[in-house]
Order: sequence, then structure tokens, then C-alpha cells
Amino acid sequence: MAANFNCNMTQTTITTHPHWYSSKTGIYSSVHSPLNLPTDPFVDIVSFIFSHPHDGVLALIDSSSGFSISYSKLLPLVKSMASGLHKMGVLQGDVVLLLLPNSIYYPVILLAVLYLGAVVTPLNPLSSVGEIRKQVNECGVNFAFTVPENVKKLELLLGIKPIISVPENDKDLRNECFSCFFNLIYGKFDLSQRVVIRQEDTAGILYSSGTTGLSKGVILTHRNLIAMVEHFVRFEASQYEYSCTKNVFLAALPMFHIYGLSLFAAGLLSLGSTVVVMRKFDIDEAVRVIDKYNVTHFPVVPPMVSALTAKAKGVNGSKLKSLRQVSCGAAPLSTGVINGFLHAFPNVDFIQGYGMTESTAVGTRGFNTEKFHNYSSIGLLAPNMEAKVVDWNGAFLPPGGSGELWLRGPSIMKGYLNNEEATMSTIDKDGWLHTGDIVHFDQDGYLHVSDRLKDIIKYKGFQIAPADLEAVLILHPEIVDAAVTAAKDEETGEIPVAFVVKKVGSILSPKHVIDYVAEQVAPYKKVRKVFFTDKIPRSQTGKILRKELRHRLTSKL
Repeated sequence: MAANFNCNMTQTTITTHPHWYSSKTGIYSSVHSPLNLPTDPFVDIVSFIFSHPHDGVLALIDSSSGFSISYSKLLPLVKSMASGLHKMGVLQGDVVLLLLPNSIYYPVILLAVLYLGAVVTPLNPLSSVGEIRKQVNECGVNFAFTVPENVKKLELLLGIKPIISVPENDKDLRNECFSCFFNLIYGKFDLSQRVVIRQEDTAGILYSSGTTGLSKGVILTHRNLIAMVEHFVRFEASQYEYSCTKNVFLAALPMFHIYGLSLFAAGLLSLGSTVVVMRKFDIDEAVRVIDKYNVTHFPVVPPMVSALTAKAKGVNGSKLKSLRQVSCGAAPLSTGVINGFLHAFPNVDFIQGYGMTESTAVGTRGFNTEKFHNYSSIGLLAPNMEAKVVDWNGAFLPPGGSGELWLRGPSIMKGYLNNEEATMSTIDKDGWLHTGDIVHFDQDGYLHVSDRLKDIIKYKGFQIAPADLEAVLILHPEIVDAAVTAAKDEETGEIPVAFVVKKVGSILSPKHVIDYVAEQVAPYKKVRKVFFTDKIPRSQTGKILRKELRHRLTSKL
């Protein structure tokens, strides 16, 4: 249910303002010291990542085969692939599609493309042909990496050539169908001269639902990624009393999502930490991998927290002893789930964080000490980030007041691809990103999310734009009108539910509608429930009244 902004302060509002909040400007500042970003305009993200010295040994480990890439080999592999891609015709500014699941090669491919000054656009490998076509056309993709089972999908889209098949691990690398990839990654590096790359050049186009409407391409620059990496290099490293090279992270989150990409394909590699890569999440496999590789840190989304908690009841007491921290993001967590995890893992530091694709995953990070814990909050503002909390009337609210969160900082996106209107409605003239999330700061500077204005549905941490599903539904010959909203679900967070107006005399069933949508979208986007109705509630301007749909759901579910 959408939040009702209250122009009056809540009872928790404090009258004396802390140093991190300005009552004159309404600006919240980070309690952490600011980070120094490079002032040279000619710095690219790859050079920046590898400019940080560390004594890390293993960079990436495949969780199933154990095959690894050492830090000493990582940059040479990136350069070799960049050289090979250049020979194949990839030039500065070209857009390269990464239609890939997790693998130890994902960071190598991504960094090689960026090394050339080309642009990456990641996409879920389970996406339908229609979803791929949309992103390919909007981004102007002319080169693609994918897995063998997706080659035919890409071949249906004209202009996508060459298409490079990527193996799951090193065991398949010498198979004939991967010969091109083998030559790229193990070819001789001979890129005589690199192009000049500016911090303001586009580095990636990642898709997000934003605060409303269809999914949109988020333009991220090298500067945005540098700000994100610096957040990890300086700030993340400062959280530990020991070298970050001793940390072992489990990468079960998808790298095609900004959460996984920022951590496993960029940020952690600048610290010298080890990243153990799982192709996809499976709780039994995750437990095995945590024990085998002595995983210390496990970034997750809410359903993974629940799975880990449930699994803890059935595992031997000697298991999972290496875990030091579990960090959760991408969607809200209930108090019950948090308490369940803390009971199952009393010796594991549990934190939450907040970030958006539009903020390059930077926003807040949880922070606990021996004497102070704030498990329910999404943490403290990251260094260099500023925030405002704004009510319906545009008034800035002090700590304790609930309103929409605005963010500003060096990691905020350049804008939405080919969509000036959406950009202007999301980022104002002063550079504030209007997030659509309803929050309040407590008296200690910790941020808490209470609701959101956004239309987006959060299924297992993935964003689903209702408008994307509505666009599919309305093309069905027996559907007159349709609207999609979110229903709460204990296991997944939220599920997409469709309200459908069918033609008079139609015998269309809910199952027919569910199957129709499933054929055209990635599995996580599937409509899970369908209700037929005589009319979709709309405003005078034709906008779907989703609040009314959510009210209807309370009586149906």
C-alpha cells in the first residue's frame, strides 16, 4: 500500500539536529569521512581497479570445478581479451551485450570490453527473444557474448554478429564451439595503443524499472563505476581490522544485476578478496561451497536469507563456521525473517544495505559494533552521498520524519537512455535522484525503509516493471485491458498479479493467461495469479490506479 506522507513530524522527530543533518538545507550527510575521487578526467574504471596494490592471491574460483584465476593472471587475461576483441572490430563506443549467467569469465569479459572504451549492457540469460530484441534495438548492440543455448535466440536478431559462446568452466574451454572464446582469452596481447577514455564516457547500460513505467536503460559512466569502486576500496576495507585479502565472498547473486556486478565483477577485485562464483543459487550447494572454500562473506537477497535460516536447522553444527558476515539488499526484509536469521546465526554479523541501478548500487550500508546493533535499518549513508527526505508538499523533513528519499552523489547515473522525459522526472536540476522509496532517518543516522511510491515489483530481489507485463497482456487477442500489481508473498517477497478484462464471450482462463505471458518473458517475470474484472481502475488521464488494485487484492488473497 502506498504511503501517506504526513506534513507534520512524527513523534520520533528530534528537536536538536545532529551534525550530519542541516535544518537550513534539509540535507543529510554521511557520518563517514568523504572519499577522494580521482580528479584527472582521463581515468577509466579498469585502470582504476588495477591501480590499487594488494597481496591477494586468488581472484576468482569456480564453485563446482575449483578452477581459479589468480590475481597475477587477471589483468593479462583482460588485456588479451581486449586485444582480441579489438581485432574482431570492437571499437570505442560500441555496445556489447552480455547475455550470460555467472561464471569466472564474466568479470574478465566485462573488464575487457570496458578496457577498449566500449560499452557493456548485461541481460538475464533466461530472457525471451522479445526482451532481448528490445534491449538490442534500444542500445544499438552489435556484438554479443552468450552461452550455447542462447545462440539461436541471438541469431534471430539481425545485426548481432559475431556471437561468442562462453563455456561454463575450464573443462569445456577446448571444445570446438568455444574456440573463438579460447583464442580471445588466451591469445597474445598486442594492443599497441589504447584509446583515450574519459571519466564521463559511458561504460554501461543496465536496465531498471525506475520509479514507474516500462524498464529503461540506465546510463552509467566510468566516473559512476569509479565512485562505486572507491566506495569498496576505501570504505569497505575500513570496516575490517585485518587485510581484505583474507575475505572470501560467495557470488551467488547474478552479475547481470547491478548488485552482483558492482561487487563481484569490479569492487571486490580492487581489494584483493577472493570471489567464489556459483552459476546459480542452490541452498544445498551454497552450504557445501561455504564449507569447502571457507567463505567469510555472503551477499544475499531476502529469499536467500530465509533459505539459509531454514537450512541451518538441518546442518551439522560444524558447518558454516567460516561465515563472518551476511549482507542483504535489493528488497525489504521483515522483522520475523531477521530475528530468525539472528537466532540461527548468532555469531554472524548481519547487515542490510540500499542502492539502485540508478545510483550504481551505492546508497547505504549497515554497520554494527560490539556494543551497538541496528539490524532492521538499511544502514548509514555511504561516504560522498547526500540525502533528503521530502514530503508531499516538497518540505524537507528532519530525522524521524517519513517521506520520499532523494539521493545525490558521484555514483548517480548520467540518465536514462533515449528518454529525456523520464530522466528529468527522476533527476532534478540540482542533481537529486528521486528514488520513490519512503524512508526516515533515526536519531543515530540510520536509514529505515517503510514503503515505496514505485510501481515496480520485487520478486526474489529482481525488479519487474508492471508496464512490461501489461504490454505483453494487451497484445493477446482476447484481452481488452489489463493491469499488473504486486501481492505480498512470504517466500519471494512479492509476486506479479494480473487483473484482466477479457472480450465478451471469451472462455479465457487464468491458466491460459499465465501460460501466455510465461512464453514471452523471463521465468522470474511470470504472472503468478490472474483475476478477471469488468474494468481496470484508471484516473482521468488514463493512469492505472494501482493503489485501488492493491485494495482489491486484500479481499481476494
